[in-house]
Parts: sequence; C-alpha cells; structure tokens
Amino acid sequence: MSQAQQDLQLKVWKELAISKQVLMRVATDALKLDPECTQEELKEALETALKKVAKADTELVSAKKEAAAAIAALEKKLAEGEQELAIAQKAAAEAKAACDLAVQQVANQRAAAATDLQKVKDRLAEREVALKAINTALADTPANVLKKMNALKKQKQAEADARRQVESALNTLRTEKRQQDQRLADLLRNSATLVGRYRDLHALSLKLHEQLQPLVGDAKSLPEIPELDTSLLEAIEQPAEKK
Repeated sequence: MSQAQQDLQLKVWKELAISKQVLMRVATDALKLDPECTQEELKEALETALKKVAKADTELVSAKKEAAAAIAALEKKLAEGEQELAIAQKAAAEAKAACDLAVQQVANQRAAAATDLQKVKDRLAEREVALKAINTALADTPANVLKKMNALKKQKQAEADARRQVESALNTLRTEKRQQDQRLADLLRNSATLVGRYRDLHALSLKLHEQLQPLVGDAKSLPEIPELDTSLLEAIEQPAEKK
C-alpha cells in the first residue's frame, strides 16, 4: 500500500470517528445524558425513548378513536336537534294559524249575534208602531176598551216571547263565547309553552354546534343552525301575554 493510500485511509477513519463523536454528542444532548456516558447507558436511554415514542403513538391512536366516537355522537345529537327544531317550527306555525282562526271565528260569531239581536229589536219596534195605530183607531167604548185590553195582552205576550228569545239568544252567545274564550286561552297557553321549548331546543342546537367545531377538521362542513324566527315567536307570545 502506497503512502498516499495510507494517508487517505487515515483521513477517512478520522472523519468517521469525528462523525461518530458528533452523533454521540447530539444523542446525549437530546436524551439529556452526560457526554462522557458509556455506550450501554446511551443504549438504555435510546430504548427508553423509543418505548415512550411507541406509547405516545398508541395513546394518540386511542385518542383519535375516542375523538371520532365523540364527534359521531355529537353529530347524531345535532341531527336529532335539527329534526326536533323543524318539528317545533312547524308546530309553532300551526299554532299561530289556529290562533288566528279562533280569533276570526269569535269575531264572526259576535257579528252574527249582533245581527240577530238587531232583528229582534226591529220586530219589537214594528209591533209598537202597530199597537199605537190600533190604540188611535179604537174608541173608548167598553167594547173598544176590551179590544184594547186584549190587544195589550197580546202585545205583552209578544214582548215577553221576544224578550225570552233575546235572552235565549244572549245566553247561547255567552255560553259559546265562554267556550270559545276557553279554547283560545288553552291554545295560547299551549303556544307559549311550545315557544319556550322551541327556544330551548334552538339554544341546545347552537351549543352542540359550538362543541362540534373544535372536533372536526373543517368547521364549515358542519350544517348551519337556522336563525331564530323571532317575529313568529313574538306574534305567538304577545297574544298569550295579553291573555
């Protein structure tokens, strides 16, 4: 072997030795060991570090599985909440429509009762006019007095019959009004309860949506929660509060 080859080989061994020392120093620094530690100590520290890495990988996999299960559960709750929210919105709209219909029915019944009462009053007025004409036409003879008494008796009987008809109509109207008012009060009370549940359900949906955002990769992929229809809710709540 020539001198040049020996020098080259010596140079290579020196560089390998230096590289080994550098690697050893990096490893001991990373593992927080004494740079003068033995190879056995270094080996044990490396094995311990590898075990920690393996344990961390296992825990990471387990954590990912638990997070996936939690996300699936929250997504299921959110879907159920959205379904209940849609049902509540439909029920609220139906309750408002029923409330409007009940108010219109009460107004129609009152108008019809007022019309019937006016008809009875008109009939009484016509009979009074006819009676006055009869009294004027009749003389004051005994026969005429008897006729007047009979006519007056018939008039009083007719007036009594008319009053009974009016009272009967008014009693029927009062009964129907009380029943209608009770139905309307029950409807408004149920509507107010439904509005409260609707608000609670909307708040729960928003809370579930916020809990899901940090658990998914893309928060925008979550379905949006529809805004609360405050005008509809207030339209239902205000009649209930006045009641």
